[in-house]
Amino acid sequence: MNTSVPWNFLPHGWRLAAAAVSLTLVCGCAALGPVISPQPNLVYSLAEARDTPMPALAHAALTAPTLIVSPPHAAAGFDSPRMLYLRQADQIEHFAHSEWIDTPARMLAPRIVSAVESSGAFRAVVQTPSAAAGEMRLDTEILRLQHEFLSAPSRVRFTLRAYLVESETRRVIASRVFDAAVPAASEDAYGGVAAANRAVQTVLESLSAFCAAAAGSAPMEK
Repeated sequence: MNTSVPWNFLPHGWRLAAAAVSLTLVCGCAALGPVISPQPNLVYSLAEARDTPMPALAHAALTAPTLIVSPPHAAAGFDSPRMLYLRQADQIEHFAHSEWIDTPARMLAPRIVSAVESSGAFRAVVQTPSAAAGEMRLDTEILRLQHEFLSAPSRVRFTLRAYLVESETRRVIASRVFDAAVPAASEDAYGGVAAANRAVQTVLESLSAFCAAAAGSAPMEK
């Protein structure tokens, strides 16, 4: 014989009490469970290396060429804000909660202009898109920017390919691949960011000297 009383036949006060007890039990069980909150992403930028002063800006001669700097390109896999690392050769992974504020190519563009301009080998250094015209054009491609955990300490490798092109004839005046590997001060994303900035600074100093030498030695075809 079923002696239970249907819910709708219980007195109103009893129903309120039962509901309160049920709510308390539910809240108590929830409080006993783990509280999981998503880990926020940490965002970093490629800024000027703080421990490397920028060289003084030299003044170019009025007869020096004008250089047009094309937007840098990036090889496949290096064209997103993801911060990449290697624990095994040829196996690229990315940090789950750390990323660049923008793609490396877009962050690099103004730094290229600043570095080449400081050489004083050009009358002007102009970043495209621009209506300005110049005798020479600089095309660059990021081949890799990655944190390599293949040895101790880990290191960040930055590799950049550069072409100097005569604008009128589209003739390649000079080309070179620049590579720098800098040890990281700590085995995490933050240590990699500091090393990345030093690697970029090293490459840009070499790029500036390369552009200056090419501008001074390559005759412009008429």
